[in-house]
Amino acid sequence: MSTANPSPLWQPAPERIAQAQITKFQAWAAEHHGAPSHGGYAALHRWSVDELDTFWKAVTEWFDVGFSTPYARVLGDRSMPGAEWFPGATLNYAEHALRAAGTRADEPALLYVDETHEPTPVSWSELRRQVGSLAAELRALGVHPGDRVSGYLPNVPQAVVALLATAAVGAVWTSCAPDFGARSVLDRFQQVEPVVLFTVDGYRYGGKEHDRRDVVAELRGELPTLRAVVHIPLLGTEAPEGALDWSTLTSADVKPVFEPVPFDHPLWVLYSSGTTGLPKAIVQSQGGILVEHLKQLGLHCDLSTEDRFFWYTSTGWMMWNFLVSGLLTGTTIVLYDGSPGYPDTGAQWRIAERTGATLFGTSAAYVMACRKAEVHPARDFDLTRVRCVATTGSPLPPDGFRWLHDEVGEDLWIASVSGGTDVCSCFAGAVPTLPVYIGELQAAGLGTDLQSWDPSGKPLIDEVGELVVTNPMPSMPIRFWNDPDGSRYHDSYFDTYPGVWRHGDWITVTSRDSVVIHGRSDSTLNRQGVRMGSADIYEAVERLPEIKESLVIGIEQPDGGYWMPLFVQLAPGAALDEALLNRIKQTIREQLSPRHVPDEVIEVPGVPHTLTGKRIEVPVKRLLQGTPLDKAVNVGSVDNVELLRFYEDLARKRG
Repeated sequence: MSTANPSPLWQPAPERIAQAQITKFQAWAAEHHGAPSHGGYAALHRWSVDELDTFWKAVTEWFDVGFSTPYARVLGDRSMPGAEWFPGATLNYAEHALRAAGTRADEPALLYVDETHEPTPVSWSELRRQVGSLAAELRALGVHPGDRVSGYLPNVPQAVVALLATAAVGAVWTSCAPDFGARSVLDRFQQVEPVVLFTVDGYRYGGKEHDRRDVVAELRGELPTLRAVVHIPLLGTEAPEGALDWSTLTSADVKPVFEPVPFDHPLWVLYSSGTTGLPKAIVQSQGGILVEHLKQLGLHCDLSTEDRFFWYTSTGWMMWNFLVSGLLTGTTIVLYDGSPGYPDTGAQWRIAERTGATLFGTSAAYVMACRKAEVHPARDFDLTRVRCVATTGSPLPPDGFRWLHDEVGEDLWIASVSGGTDVCSCFAGAVPTLPVYIGELQAAGLGTDLQSWDPSGKPLIDEVGELVVTNPMPSMPIRFWNDPDGSRYHDSYFDTYPGVWRHGDWITVTSRDSVVIHGRSDSTLNRQGVRMGSADIYEAVERLPEIKESLVIGIEQPDGGYWMPLFVQLAPGAALDEALLNRIKQTIREQLSPRHVPDEVIEVPGVPHTLTGKRIEVPVKRLLQGTPLDKAVNVGSVDNVELLRFYEDLARKRG
């Protein structure tokens, strides 16, 4: 691709650059740690990856990380996988998340918004009190460091309290959103064997109430390790028999007790589906997330106590965990529980206005939907406090950049960011001191040696290659759950380039150090920022007697959309009529989630396989993107090449 120097869409004003935390950090790090004082962000980034140990030491000092016991050195072992960070150190993530309660007791820590769009504040002191009460109750229930605590919860204050109380006792948090069906939740929670389940009776979405008590009953029956179930009556129902009541557990006025845990002690388990088997249960550490999120939110997002941080997300997506970490910088975080487009497409802008959001994060798909619906945010809402709109989930198309610039504000910092559940952070994206170019992420993150590589491991500039990270990041998984020899972890990221993280995205690193993301290089589905595997869909759909076999593909569209067709091979005598079509969609909606419902269901003569019997997903995706058959697949590895011609013809017909 050409990266001739176009004019930037946006350039930060000199006073904005001077006031940015990252500018102050660079000057301080130059004085105390030998960082370059000149050369701006490019020089700081180079130093941060060349002097990795010194950089991360500087981050802990700048943000005043409180170690209960000191560390022996920054990096004990820097090999990947298995890098050892801050050996000997102990700390607690929740203690840092609640520090602002000491100085901002009556200020809002949380602003909770439901579909009425009226914000309800929860003060720092109240948040701290509830966490203290709940942490004491968890200990009374026999929850110990390392035990797993699960939440089947929407994006409500109770979810934040439960996460922080879990971290305070040194237990391990894990959550799913209540739009997930029972099977999807059990595929995740059964792997980690939780001892406590926090749950709602239902949730509100799109102006309707969705009762989830049947699903909760099924979860209770299928999770034999549970010692306690905590009922949160979001829809106002009574606690089911044997369940504890949320208000009882959070009513005491108790100072939180924070368990000092080793730096690499598990904080939470996130889930990311591959193309086969159960979702990967990704374990990240208390210390690793703490320092990575301080860097990302404090330096890259430039958040401080003056800010209000709103990101549209659900508890089933890593961006929820990232949002909660806004508390680490003393920032007020905005929790929205509801449909992103209810009662109209402008909903998220209305929430940004009413909460005084300074950083508003959303999906590229939402931005493009607003453009299509001819929403005029700056005309219809007071967005004068919004200084940054950030997008993730999929690459923001050039038209999205232009629309935000024209319709939200000419002095708007547009931060398209990209990372992953796997690191619960960004590899590249927001830098408050750099210009924004249309269609590009500003730069790789500090401490992240992001490169684009060809198949032989040669770095590329201004050419498309595989996204790799050549040095360890503190938030990389400490392991996958139930992966005793580490083979699944290794095979997920390190099987292509030994000792180097390969993420599975196609990217271009430009000659001015900006980054362009071209979408997934593997066949993992990525819908609304939630990565999911095809295996879940096959399992649900192929239970239907009319379906012999199926194939699902997710394709990034040039306009920022995402096309997810489901191809079905029917059993003899079956017909893909309206009734079957509805049953397929209903099955997926109920057993998995509304997000999994395909855009189209297309009948095919058959599903192609490798010679060893694996469904061929990546080559079919390439065919549908217009790659010629001989370049899309090694024909010698396919059981029936003729079946691929159907997909080739479909791509031709589509455009």
